Amino acid sequence: MPKGTTSRRPRTRAALLRAALATFAEHGFGAATIEQVCARAGYTRGAFYSNFSSKEELFLALFDEHSERTVRRIGERIAAVAAEADLTVDALVDALVEIDPAERDWYLVTTEFTLHAIRDPQAAWVLARHDARLRTELARGLTAHLARAGRTLTADPDEVARLLVAIREGGLAQSYVEPDLLPPGHLERRFLAPCSPPSPHPRHRRPRRGRRCRPP
Repeated sequence: MPKGTTSRRPRTRAALLRAALATFAEHGFGAATIEQVCARAGYTRGAFYSNFSSKEELFLALFDEHSERTVRRIGERIAAVAAEADLTVDALVDALVEIDPAERDWYLVTTEFTLHAIRDPQAAWVLARHDARLRTELARGLTAHLARAGRTLTADPDEVARLLVAIREGGLAQSYVEPDLLPPGHLERRFLAPCSPPSPHPRHRRPRRGRRCRPP
């Protein structure tokens, strides 16, 4: 492969991913075509197939990119809080439920692909593998950050990660239908609140070590 082609490939892939997210959100995963993605990105079908074998593989690349970005954002947010004050469970909750305004497009896309996977056993099997990798990263980070706050989980970390994903996705569904009544993040904070210890001075008192955090 020519050197120039190799150096351009990451840019081509990134452009196709951006175009795919916008196209899937606008037309739906099922109705969107590879031609529409290529036209929005400004590339040919040949460029598409040199990076992805199918529309499903394109979505899964989007899924992994979004997962990595989400885990990184949560970690950076928690690290920034911990650098200035004692890390509390309240800070962990805030980091977990922070919703980017652009998240709506991703929610539309991933929800439709999930429905596609429920109907298609092969797609379900593949999606489950990607979901599992995301949960592993979430569980690892949650366990480590809770330990810094003097907490331990009494439930299986993978199941807690599943619960967090379920609360987040279910809460967002309610919020996007009734955004004025239920701002994004409201339900998540409400149901994760039992993990927070009552403290009149959370910024000045370090949480007691060994406190257990039970799933709501």
